[in-house]
Amino acid sequence: MNARNLTWSKTEKSVARQAFDSAYRRECATVAQRINAMSRDIANPTDMWRLHDFLSEKRQEIDTKYDYRYSVLIFVFARLMQEGWLHASDLDGLHAEKVSMIQALANM
Repeated sequence: MNARNLTWSKTEKSVARQAFDSAYRRECATVAQRINAMSRDIANPTDMWRLHDFLSEKRQEIDTKYDYRYSVLIFVFARLMQEGWLHASDLDGLHAEKVSMIQALANM
């Protein structure tokens, strides 16, 4: 089955949204912890601009990664799982075929 042409039931859409949002919150919480640590260590202008560069890079990375179009969601979930932001238990309620596709892609 083609991952880009999958149909999503109303229940699966709800599960997918919750999983997506959970992964997003996890990653943002980790970024926030890093920001706090970096800001505590600002001792000069170079450190300040390093924090700015880090934030800019993370914003771009996160904005690109978190794409909630159903046509790419299987791939997004696989990447998030591979990176550790999404857990298998977050996918409870999705059709087994979708979960298998996500896990197979995450293991590549």
